[in-house]
Amino acid sequence: MHCSKLALPIFGHFRSRKLTASRLLKPLRVRWCAIATIGGNATCIRKMDKLNFDNLALRSLPVDESGETRSRQVPGACFSLVKPTPVANPQVVAHSSAAMRLLDLTGPEIDRPEFAEYFSGNKILPGSTTASHCYCGHQFGHFSGQLGDGAAMYLGEVLNSKGERWEIQLKGSGLTPYSRSADGRKVLRSSIREFLCSEAMHHLGVATTRAGSCITSDTRVTRDIFYNGNAKLEKATVVLRIAPTFLRFGSFEIFKPIDSITGRRGPSVGRKDILRQMLDYSVKTFFPQIYETHQDEQQRYLAFYRQVVLSTARLVADWQCIGFCHGVLNTDNMSIMGVTIDYGPYGFMDRFDPDYICNGSDDGGRYTYTKQPSICRWNLEKFAEALSGYTTEEQVLPLELSSPVLEEYDAEYEKCYMEKMRKKFGLMKKKLDTDNELVESFLKTMQDTGADFTNAFRCLSTLGLPNSADYLTKLEETKTKLLEQCSTAEEMKKLYRPRMDPRELMMVVMLMQTNPSLLANLGRGQGMIIQELERMEKAKEMQSLTDEKKKKDDDEKWSNWLQKYSDRLKQEIEDVDNIDEFSHDRVVLMNSNNPKYILRNYIAQNAIEAAENGDYSEVRRVLKLLEDPYGDDVELEDVKVKADAPAEASTSTASSSTAVQGACSILPSLKSYTGVAYDSKPPEWAVDLVVT
Repeated sequence: MHCSKLALPIFGHFRSRKLTASRLLKPLRVRWCAIATIGGNATCIRKMDKLNFDNLALRSLPVDESGETRSRQVPGACFSLVKPTPVANPQVVAHSSAAMRLLDLTGPEIDRPEFAEYFSGNKILPGSTTASHCYCGHQFGHFSGQLGDGAAMYLGEVLNSKGERWEIQLKGSGLTPYSRSADGRKVLRSSIREFLCSEAMHHLGVATTRAGSCITSDTRVTRDIFYNGNAKLEKATVVLRIAPTFLRFGSFEIFKPIDSITGRRGPSVGRKDILRQMLDYSVKTFFPQIYETHQDEQQRYLAFYRQVVLSTARLVADWQCIGFCHGVLNTDNMSIMGVTIDYGPYGFMDRFDPDYICNGSDDGGRYTYTKQPSICRWNLEKFAEALSGYTTEEQVLPLELSSPVLEEYDAEYEKCYMEKMRKKFGLMKKKLDTDNELVESFLKTMQDTGADFTNAFRCLSTLGLPNSADYLTKLEETKTKLLEQCSTAEEMKKLYRPRMDPRELMMVVMLMQTNPSLLANLGRGQGMIIQELERMEKAKEMQSLTDEKKKKDDDEKWSNWLQKYSDRLKQEIEDVDNIDEFSHDRVVLMNSNNPKYILRNYIAQNAIEAAENGDYSEVRRVLKLLEDPYGDDVELEDVKVKADAPAEASTSTASSSTAVQGACSILPSLKSYTGVAYDSKPPEWAVDLVVT
């Protein structure tokens, strides 16, 4: 059992509610804070061994207290007490100062040797009660039964000096009852990707869990990266994750009865008492206004469901507008708080492709970029089923109440998507019905020309307003910049190369005609097969394409679209008195909504390769870069760079061309230690990067 003899009576005392956490902890809070005056303001700097823990989740929800880590079903519980498994010689790869400030931890505390010990799981923070969370999930469209935190561990909830509650957990900290056949560990490459992307998304303005630290070790674990039998030893690495809660749609699916397709069931079937506990805890803790406003149970739960529906719609709209693909949008990876959670095989699009698949394991193309809004809606439908309690009689939240609320999803998504897109296009004043067509035509032009998603949007702010003195000059400059972001003929041919062997495709087509239901069970949807057939036709068309012909076609396509955009801008400025002021505000708006820097796969890969060779400076440089994704004046000089690393130093960049200049910035581009610009289109070697 995890808890000490001293901790258990306190834990039990809390559950008996004879003392509340706030009453017990309040007298100690003053002693836990060192008061520093910065600019005349008192700031609470809390020591990490005296964090203000108030582990409300464990006091409010059923807990399996056995402490066993063997893989097993865990009925009647939302959490299992379990200890993290220590690692050898923990070393800090990087930390996020901004994220750690959520816990009132600043530089002096982070620099202590104990930091790596505490946040690798080697030492337990005083006040922490470590546990793993039990949940289920629909994975790739099918119910998978019990899943749970197989590699993550709840440390507790910290109340900071602002009164905010933050749940903290370690990812990669060892075995839990939910590890199944795995080892409960994460490795350096996947941990760096999660750490960097969590912080990148936050600074892009997208709701997300945060990452406080990334700590590696000398402990080795075996991984078969490409599932081809070539396993290798990799460093066990742990990420500190921070969020209001890590409850997810799948948390409420532990009550699901036997699934008719998979034959699997949740571990707590029929326990509506626990379902109500979870609902009351979730609403009261994270949506207190809803809890106070609605006295009727069903209306309270309905308001909670509506909030989840709307926040999820807003979240996926933000994803679409920055070209982010999650990769594994299973119900167990969807947060009830409407934040991005669980960064695995994610990807930011480089070349725009609506059918972009960022997960090399997604053979059926279920989680492509264009499908994310509909998949999230499907997940919300499954969430509604879970909240109902599944039975036809005495439903906790009847489906006839939740179904109309789900219908609000599409309108909210469309509204948020277009609001963001208008900002990206600098349309500040008017909302016209034709704006949707302008956006779609821009995306189609990017697709047809193979243009870089992020850089093409960033280029648009260089276009002056119609009727300005230098308008025609700026128009040509903008078109030139857009053409620089387009793919070559050879790159387009690679884009449309078949994903399936032609013989396999023909076999699947026959199966689609004779037994479509079996096809779906094999993960091969009809839509995916049709897309593959279209790719084959497109590949045939591309065989004779030359760079000369492509450049000519691209020029014509972008000229046509820029004329549409210019016509829309003329409507935008019809009643504007001060054109110069309007033009300035428009550029500021666009450049604060069209990032210059995103976490491209090649940027992450360069940082990973350096870290695997013992140099963590590139991870820290990339983190600092991503903390100002919209800026032109990021300073990286204070972050150590390998002094002896020429552009050829990385094996990855050896096959790339000379260092690529920045996309659309007047200022010199920042470059990684390999010599590749952080805001460039991906080098040739990076096109084939696969994340599983």
